[in-house]
Amino acid sequence: MEAIELVTLVNTQIIPVSIFLIMMGMGLSLAPIDFKRVLKYPKAVSIGLVNQLLLLPIIGFILANVMPLEPEYAVGVMLLVLCPGGTTSNMFSHLAKGDVALSVTMTAVASIITVFTIPVVLNMSLEHFMGQGNEFQLPIIVTMVSLMKLTIVPIVIGMLIKAYFPNFAKSSQVHVSRFGILFLTLLMIFLTYIQQDIVIPALIATGPVSLILNLLTMGLGYYSSRWFKLGSAQTTSITIEVGLQNSTLSMFMALSLLANYKMSFTPAIYTLIMLFTAGVLVRVLRSKFNGSSKRAQSDVEGEVNGAMTSDVICDTSNTIEK
Repeated sequence: MEAIELVTLVNTQIIPVSIFLIMMGMGLSLAPIDFKRVLKYPKAVSIGLVNQLLLLPIIGFILANVMPLEPEYAVGVMLLVLCPGGTTSNMFSHLAKGDVALSVTMTAVASIITVFTIPVVLNMSLEHFMGQGNEFQLPIIVTMVSLMKLTIVPIVIGMLIKAYFPNFAKSSQVHVSRFGILFLTLLMIFLTYIQQDIVIPALIATGPVSLILNLLTMGLGYYSSRWFKLGSAQTTSITIEVGLQNSTLSMFMALSLLANYKMSFTPAIYTLIMLFTAGVLVRVLRSKFNGSSKRAQSDVEGEVNGAMTSDVICDTSNTIEK
């Protein structure tokens, strides 16, 4: 099989099927109560969604204009910030001892809303960075339908499986999340192999903006959560949700809907960076969590020992008095 045939097969068959399975895996962890949580706990969910759906695209647009990027790489930045969350962020939230329910709720709600926002904002971005009358204009309705097939439909299927086969959903959901990270890794290896001649230039060109975007968005999630006095678990989840994007969907749109490999490199480089920074964040937060737990346990033991000592002293004093 020639390279061009292999690329076509990956773009048209493997990537859509993989995204479908990943999103269905997220549905396996969802229940109707997750959407009701938006109304039950509006503060945390609202802070997270405002960061994801409003501030994240603004930051991405500013960086894409300020940084010295080629138009295709700038569009790649916009593809990233228009696809927040994903099952990867849910898994890292779990590893970091965050509020997993909040993470899943944010991902689910954002996935539904972005179906309608991506085509509109992306077309505006294409016109801004690529110029008017460029060949990459997306038909809005057709794009929305394509995104629905890859996000809303599999999420609903996953939720139905969980409702009728809960044991199967519980046992398979973890494997689907791991599959998402494995698929991302293999996809980046594939893209690197196919376009060996532009990998290093793309890394040099998009690495700095990817790192800055990742650190800024994680900082945005963290400090906005602390500003509004959210708990540590909720702060952790929002930090990860805002900093980790749905790179798989971003690369799918670049490779399949826009048929432009150059636009896929920013999401690919960002994936490498966000997995590294998320791993460091998880390690730091887990150490902090374990340290807090040990201190709390030590304090409790100290209080118990202090109370026992006081009782002994009191008993001794009473004996002496008698």
